[in-house]
Amino acid sequence: MKKGLLMVNTGEGKGKTTAALGMLLRSWGRDFRVCVIQFIKAETGKWGEVRAAKKLGIEWHTTGDGFTWTSKDMEETAARARHGWELAREKISSGNYDLIVLDEFTYTMAYGWLDVNEVLDWLRKNRPANLHLVITGRSAPEELIAEADLVTEMKVIKHPFDKGIHAQAGVEF
Repeated sequence: MKKGLLMVNTGEGKGKTTAALGMLLRSWGRDFRVCVIQFIKAETGKWGEVRAAKKLGIEWHTTGDGFTWTSKDMEETAARARHGWELAREKISSGNYDLIVLDEFTYTMAYGWLDVNEVLDWLRKNRPANLHLVITGRSAPEELIAEADLVTEMKVIKHPFDKGIHAQAGVEF
């Protein structure tokens, strides 16, 4: 059976976005039409994955203003997330893609900026049957987990930050 899957990468551990981008790259290599929408990272960031996507010609949208714990204006941060959802709905319903990654999308629901039941209802009605959708982020709502075809929880066993080793270019960003 060939069917578009709803996949969620969640949990406290590292690797949620990395796993989603691995799938994106695999799909792109198979000539799938792909797109990424990031919801939290600042649109001004020049992260390694953004640079790679540009070089490869992969469609990439970053709608955030940075990590929420450093936001100086949470209303603006929430408004950017809602704008990202408007963009995501446009891309999802267009029928122009085979795989879309909604990176850090769980936060929009966990923080109450979007209602999880409204999001899921919209997806049920508007997501093309063959579209693979990957959602990443911590604190995935139970309703999203129940709806998903595949859920992976990343668990921290050990992290270099615990030894005082800060995030490094090419590894974390």
